Amino acid sequence: MSKKLEFLTLETSQQADAAVIWLHGLGADGNDFKAIVPSLNLPQSAAIRFIFPHAPMRPVTINGGMPMRAWYDILEMSLERKVDMANIDESVEQVTQLIEQQIDAGISSERILVAGFSQGGVIAYQVGLLGKYKLAGVMALSTYLADANLIPMATDSINGQASLLIHHGTQDPVVPYELAVRAHGELEAKGYQIEKASYPMPHSVCPEQVVDISRWMQKVLAIN
Repeated sequence: MSKKLEFLTLETSQQADAAVIWLHGLGADGNDFKAIVPSLNLPQSAAIRFIFPHAPMRPVTINGGMPMRAWYDILEMSLERKVDMANIDESVEQVTQLIEQQIDAGISSERILVAGFSQGGVIAYQVGLLGKYKLAGVMALSTYLADANLIPMATDSINGQASLLIHHGTQDPVVPYELAVRAHGELEAKGYQIEKASYPMPHSVCPEQVVDISRWMQKVLAIN
């Protein structure tokens, strides 16, 4: 079994009935998105446990082998993105353990969202579309599919009817916008339910997007 991930937690209520597992990008850590939660302006009725894991430290080939927090090694920065799939599988297992911890704590898997930015989004896709737990939805921010050929048809995925949110910056120099367009097309062709939006931003998050994330989150988790 893979080593358990360390993580930060932020509670919006004393008794959470939903959870959001939010995965950071390359070289960041769980603090990266924790600061966004107040900006979501969620209603007082929201009872969400936000979980922000820290990726393991590992050498990253495209950064000269320098160790940093990474969900997987990136071997090549071509548009096709050559990545270490064994690392991805390990990270998927670790995030699945976090889902199981929340289920053990009394939160139904169908009240759990998995979100990810950049590298974290790659893992979110894998956990949601290839995983064994039925989730509320998957949020994929400024990211891509590691291998579209691995993704089953929606009819064959436990989350084939789950809500998928794809957000991307049209000026992203790190993960080209074309990769979001490609992922959207491939997933749509396989029958997934997708909500997609783009923003005139680089590899980042913008205020307009945060409003849209909050709206989607409240809709998917049926928060009034």
